Amino acid sequence: MSKEYIQIAFDFSNQDQFDMLVAELSELGFEGFNEEELEEGQNDGVNLTNGLGVGAGHCKTYMLADQFEAELIQNELYIIFNQYHLSYSKSVIKEQNWNAVWESNFDPIRVGDFVGIRAHFHPEFEPKVAHDLKITPKMSFGTGHHPTTYSMIELMQRIDFNAKSVYDFGTGTGILAILAEKLGAKKVHAVDNDDWCVENATENIHNNLSKVITIEKVESALQKEQYDIVLANVNRHIIEANMDELTQIGKPGGILVLSGLLSEDQSDIIKLTQSKGWQFKESQPLNGWVSLMFNR
Repeated sequence: MSKEYIQIAFDFSNQDQFDMLVAELSELGFEGFNEEELEEGQNDGVNLTNGLGVGAGHCKTYMLADQFEAELIQNELYIIFNQYHLSYSKSVIKEQNWNAVWESNFDPIRVGDFVGIRAHFHPEFEPKVAHDLKITPKMSFGTGHHPTTYSMIELMQRIDFNAKSVYDFGTGTGILAILAEKLGAKKVHAVDNDDWCVENATENIHNNLSKVITIEKVESALQKEQYDIVLANVNRHIIEANMDELTQIGKPGGILVLSGLLSEDQSDIIKLTQSKGWQFKESQPLNGWVSLMFNR
């Protein structure tokens, strides 16, 4: 029996506003942010009170229907959109509609000459990239389009993964785990707490011909073994709740990379991470978001 999803559709006025909405809706449990640019004056039937201009767009995001607590979520949605003077529409969609949605809207993206991210129906990149990743995102987070994933990839370019063990906490589509293997990791363990993400990441890992990635559904970051490199592209609250576990599974001399963070979170997360024995190494900001690298 196919799953049903709650779809929330909304217009936004600029990229900064969109990034803030993604952060707040992600904390509620929404996933799969499908962003489309709009021309000025277009609104696809979702009303804006403050008008559209340069950088405006339309987005659809999703949550499993059986996880949607109607009164609670409705109240939170009202608060979130009201602060930006925006409205939204809600509808129910079937799981099988998702592939068609992404095939019509998912554009390839490249991070310089380092990484190219495309779906199976896209042609190969020209000019070539060092690492070509094929991702079918479906309901999962992580296509490289969002600044958190993009900036994580930029930081990964500056890390030596050769013969290292890697833990990818909150793997989403599996994109960072797949890249870690392509960068030379000898072992990659990818985890998520969402059944759909585990299923989607498994498919993407298979499609990229992985040989060293394992995947597991978990409820916390805790593992029985330690890793050379720990990646966590989630959000501030999940990072804070799992910082002890992320520290325990990081090897002495290892590297920790965190994302899903707004720029204003940076100082607090650095203080928290340093209190656990990590040393701040560098940050990679992008469009109001930031990824942070630590070692010890």
